[in-house]
Amino acid sequence: MLFNSYEFIVLFLPISLIIFFVLGRYYSNHYAIFWLVATSLFFYGWWNPNYLILICLSIIINYIIGLLITRYNGLGSNNKPLFFVVLGVSFNLLLLGYFKYSNFFLNTINYTVGFDWNLHNVLLPIGISFFTFQQIAYLVDTKTNKTSEHNFLHYSLFVVFFPQLIAGPIVHHRQMLPQFTNRETYSPTFQNISVGSTIFIIGLFKKVVIADNIAVYVNPVFDMAETGQAINFFQTWTATLGYSLQLYFDFSGYSDMAIGLARLFGVKLPINFYSPYKATSIIDFWQRWHMTLSRFLRDYVYIPLGGNRKGPRRRYINLMLTMVIGGLWHGAAWTFVAWGALHGVFIIINHLWTKIALFPTNINRWWSVLMARMITFLLVSIAWILFRAESFVGVAEIYKGMFNLPISLLDKFGDSLLILNDIGFSFIDSDVGLLNGINFLFLVVAVIALWILPNTQELMSNYDPAYDYQEKNKMFNQFTFIKKLLWYPNVAWSLYISILFICSFLSLTQVSEFLYFQF
Repeated sequence: MLFNSYEFIVLFLPISLIIFFVLGRYYSNHYAIFWLVATSLFFYGWWNPNYLILICLSIIINYIIGLLITRYNGLGSNNKPLFFVVLGVSFNLLLLGYFKYSNFFLNTINYTVGFDWNLHNVLLPIGISFFTFQQIAYLVDTKTNKTSEHNFLHYSLFVVFFPQLIAGPIVHHRQMLPQFTNRETYSPTFQNISVGSTIFIIGLFKKVVIADNIAVYVNPVFDMAETGQAINFFQTWTATLGYSLQLYFDFSGYSDMAIGLARLFGVKLPINFYSPYKATSIIDFWQRWHMTLSRFLRDYVYIPLGGNRKGPRRRYINLMLTMVIGGLWHGAAWTFVAWGALHGVFIIINHLWTKIALFPTNINRWWSVLMARMITFLLVSIAWILFRAESFVGVAEIYKGMFNLPISLLDKFGDSLLILNDIGFSFIDSDVGLLNGINFLFLVVAVIALWILPNTQELMSNYDPAYDYQEKNKMFNQFTFIKKLLWYPNVAWSLYISILFICSFLSLTQVSEFLYFQF
């Protein structure tokens, strides 16, 4: 079931909310949690009921292993908890590896060696990349005595809580479950309902009105590239900028909807996006984009590899390995590996630059902030091509298209433009097209607007919108927009949000999946 569907908004959500609060307020927390687990499993099974067995098996095995780790921690044993952590992590990785990567590795072997091995098409269970990572983090945290769970129903809720089940954010047990021990969670409040519904509607608008409409201009260009067709400068850059915006509004829209839905139930989820395109470096970008995944990769991959504790050379190797793993997590294709590796190179260069720069690198003036944002956004957008393209053929055509000017420009501006040939540009028999030019300019304006306008969490900052909002706002120190833009539960904002909801609801006739569902 999709958040952006009639059946979810009109039926599933209101029924889930009403019965949850009735059970929690008039009966017991236990019944309310049981109901929430049951509805979350129904939500998951709507996609494919057969995979309910898989997620339930995963929950049971990880829960038992977690109990064993807790038991032997209590007995003062060192080796047995470590053994069960290794066992649990191995189980989760094997599960993820079979369903997500088996065909990828077999195809790679077949191509390299010339074999013809094959498996029946393995359907990727939705959300498996997220709930396996979430449970890996739980097992490791249990080993280090950061958390533990003895109640099977509570553990099940930690894994399957439907707002974060399909595409994150990747939540720690200690972040979410203690909130369900608070009696106030089971009583609806005006603040939770108004804040939660507002954040949900903003996310819905991002997805169905902005992201899905941008896709109309992005997909045809990438489809042309996959067939080897030549595409021109304006088509390429429209698709490149367009996909950067489409992916952002699609995934940040989902994350807003997840945070809003959880808040309706009285629960705060961690922030997953914090104006990533306002980043002034690649390091800054990864502190803002898919933040819970970045945290997971840092805490459970980069630091265990040695982090920065064993000298600069080992640090850069660890950074590269971490980013390659992050790329492979996103998809079973070499283009994703290349995307992760490219970001690894960017991050290493970023670290080196801060050490060897011959002039001050403080970015504290408006022009330096603007330049840093432009360069960072350009690098991120160029890397997104590897993320979006289906093959390296498509990647190559898109990159070539960045330097393919339409030959019609020579008719308009004369042969003086031929000097561009000396710096890598070429001219192809392709018209600029008024629509391509307008779309390109529109997307440039949209990027500038993203650099200026506040994000969802900033808009809602008076009402503590997410689990770690105050920490993140202090970290980025970008609370600089006009205070009049802040959200309040008043008539004016109710009107604005109602308009967003009506526009979004009318756009649900053509429902599309979130881009991160494929991961």
